[in-house]
Amino acid sequence: MADKKHPHHHHHDHDILHQAAQHDHKHDHSHHHRHDQHHDQDILHHADRLYGELSKSAAYGSTLVIRPNSGISGDIIVAGLLALSGLDQDGLNSILGDLNLENLAGRVRLESRELDSISGVGLHVDLPHEHEHRTLADMEAFFEKSKISDKAKELALAAFRLLAEAEGAVHGLPPEKVHFHEVGALDSILDFGLAAALMDYLAPARIVCGPLPVCDGVIKCQHGLLPSPAPAVMRLLEGVPVVGLDSSGETVTPTGVALLKAFGAEFGLWPAISIVRHALVYGSRRLEGVPNGAIFVLGHWGGGLVRSASPSL
Repeated sequence: MADKKHPHHHHHDHDILHQAAQHDHKHDHSHHHRHDQHHDQDILHHADRLYGELSKSAAYGSTLVIRPNSGISGDIIVAGLLALSGLDQDGLNSILGDLNLENLAGRVRLESRELDSISGVGLHVDLPHEHEHRTLADMEAFFEKSKISDKAKELALAAFRLLAEAEGAVHGLPPEKVHFHEVGALDSILDFGLAAALMDYLAPARIVCGPLPVCDGVIKCQHGLLPSPAPAVMRLLEGVPVVGLDSSGETVTPTGVALLKAFGAEFGLWPAISIVRHALVYGSRRLEGVPNGAIFVLGHWGGGLVRSASPSL
């Protein structure tokens, strides 16, 4: 009953794509604000230098913005957070080691992707096959034995519990009786573990996500053919704003929604921020007739750090 996300590409061998930081060093403030302007500029430059230690970014009022134009899933979230983090392959492998998944080093990586001549990134995953079925208790034991931070463990387990509750409700089972099957279980562990560790690393003070795009269609899974959105997704979408997409099939996965809810994401319009870094993330499905990809942005807000382009301010 694990998340049946868009299938990963396994044929790409591109190098890690480091998203360039988007810095605006132009200032149009009036003369009498120059002192505050220089003070704010020094803080922002200092924050930029700390990108190797982004877990401190909450001190600067950082905001994570997600615009899921064509959908959201666990691998899309991991790819977006990884791109914003600036971590290289060694940094990613280090997190895998903390998850006691050293055997996946090199089998999980951020790769460059292109759609309609527009470049972006995606998560390449090549998982070994396994026959082990895991329960919620197994997942909890796995993360408790890991070396990720306590906060990351809390986030990962909160997301897993949301998923288990949704799947259990669909199948008439208590969350403890839900089984995560075979490769899907490892895939879910990877998505939840990496996303939680990266979220703790970035430590945004606020997360703002656009309404989740949903559409009609048919989803193939181990239980047969399901209507889109899938039953577990419908349970998880309770209380979440959605918008219709002129396409078909699965655009939102249970893992994607569970992570957003566990992270405490707000849903709404773009907030007022000063953009520092961004990434365009593609899944492995192309949807015809709609804008593809999810936009991930890290910016600053509050404390005088948001600079207006207006000369009068």
